[in-house]
Amino acid sequence: MTNNAKTDMLTAREIQERLQIDRSTVHRMAEAGQLPAIKVGKQWRFPADQFQQWYESQVGTTAVPTNTSTVSLPNPPTRELGDLLSWEWLRLVQEMFAELLGVMIVVTDIEGHPINQPTNPCGLYTAVSQQPGAMAQFIQSWRGLAAAVDLTPTFRPGHLGLHCARSLIAVGTELKGMVIAGCVAPDNWPPPPEVVSNIAHQFGMTAEELSNCLHEVYKLDATQKRRVLDTLPKISALIAHIVEDRKQLVDRLETIAALSQL
Repeated sequence: MTNNAKTDMLTAREIQERLQIDRSTVHRMAEAGQLPAIKVGKQWRFPADQFQQWYESQVGTTAVPTNTSTVSLPNPPTRELGDLLSWEWLRLVQEMFAELLGVMIVVTDIEGHPINQPTNPCGLYTAVSQQPGAMAQFIQSWRGLAAAVDLTPTFRPGHLGLHCARSLIAVGTELKGMVIAGCVAPDNWPPPPEVVSNIAHQFGMTAEELSNCLHEVYKLDATQKRRVLDTLPKISALIAHIVEDRKQLVDRLETIAALSQL
């Protein structure tokens, strides 16, 4: 490496390749002060000599690769929300809060894809979800909740005319998913026949089939709705805490494993 100031600064990609960790881990370690780094605008840069010293303190060797070739180690998997949650633990959490609040609860990634099966679904949702293509429409509706500007939970109409609310799950500075409470009937439930017909057509059902399930929804008063909205952020915080702890542990173990094999 020359004495040129530019070449003496490593990029996040170079650190990623040397340590065989994902880029988000590099940024997180830099932000936490776990790597010698300086921020230039919005980009992290890593003084090569300081990184060399840090590396030697971690593995007790001076043999740090100075080119951008990678070591033959398996790349760590991309860890999304579903990768960091125990499905059984999540199911128990969903069941507990769904029963407590009297609503359907589903946890999704930030794109609206469910991590687990919805808990305590109402009869209307259950009947419609069996139709071909129904889940794709539900996912589209849930994805729209993530795109909403406001961060606080608010009841909004979904594809079935029922109301749902969401609280975002933030892991560090990233939004990873949502906790969604659904199957809540609006005050003007049931909808008029023409609306029922339109919804039925949308899901490939007859109006009669849909009408038979309209009473199988959750009706909450104002106090119960307020309780749902107040509780959703607490569920999100609980999940985020578990995910963050597990993510840090996995990152730490993978960093140690990668360093020990360089």
